[in-house]
Amino acid sequence: MKKVGKAISALLLATLLLSACSSGNNGDTTGSSVMPSATATQEASAAPADQGKSPAAPSPSPTSEGTGGSESAAATATSGTATAQPSEEPAAAEVPLLYHMNKNYDIVPNEESTNKKVVLLTFDDGPKEADMINSLIDTLDKHQAKAIFFVNGYRVKEHPELLKLIHDRGGILGNHSWDHIVLKDKSYSEVKKQIENVQTIVKQVTGESPVFFRPPHGAGGDVGKKVAAENGLLYMTWSVGSLDWEMKEKEQGKTDTLIKNVTDQLHSGSNILMHELPWTVEALDKLLTTLEGKGYTFVDPRSIELKMR
Repeated sequence: MKKVGKAISALLLATLLLSACSSGNNGDTTGSSVMPSATATQEASAAPADQGKSPAAPSPSPTSEGTGGSESAAATATSGTATAQPSEEPAAAEVPLLYHMNKNYDIVPNEESTNKKVVLLTFDDGPKEADMINSLIDTLDKHQAKAIFFVNGYRVKEHPELLKLIHDRGGILGNHSWDHIVLKDKSYSEVKKQIENVQTIVKQVTGESPVFFRPPHGAGGDVGKKVAAENGLLYMTWSVGSLDWEMKEKEQGKTDTLIKNVTDQLHSGSNILMHELPWTVEALDKLLTTLEGKGYTFVDPRSIELKMR
């Protein structure tokens, strides 16, 4: 009996030990299964600490603070790009609309306090030659002046690099029709083609479309005005002609004649017509100096409203 009792006691002890071991293993398994949750909780609790450093980023926003890592970075990048865009094209934003054009094609200040003793400089029938373009713009730069270069489509097609030269050097581009023909007697469809084809090719070459239109020979007629308006163009002829187009190569004294032609007609808001011609290039510096001596300044075309009134 004693042997049986010892055997039973040994069996019971073995059972208890086995049960204890089995119970310990379950505890380890449960503990290990909890670890990922604990890790995740630590990572989640660490996230706000990382985000707390985000004000050091260039453009923090309330909406991006609660966003996950890669999405937050994308949001910040997008926000940064959107913020930077206006500074890429500052020119238009920095030139206030101070003037408008009246029915005589003169430039008039919008407010009485704005300087009215201004002239608008314009050059027609280009682009022709790089040397003349560079010389004209060199002189304009010397006098801190801007001008409209009214270009013909057929010339742009032949030498797109010359159009780009004007644009890259800060010249303001205008539309002077494709073929330099009289438009007033043409059909609506023909005038539309003459004007809109220039809009297209200038946009293709420079990335920008003209906003000023001058009909060849000053003869656009009602149809020219209509098509110009449909394309958002300010229609203009001129109010002072330099008559440089009437001069001949061998004619003497062209510089003085050109200056006299302008000053004889000069008045506040004068819209001065000139051309890309060798003698105009030669006369320009003296002309601008003369105008400055009479108290005139040069209006920036970008400060002119695109509506006649």
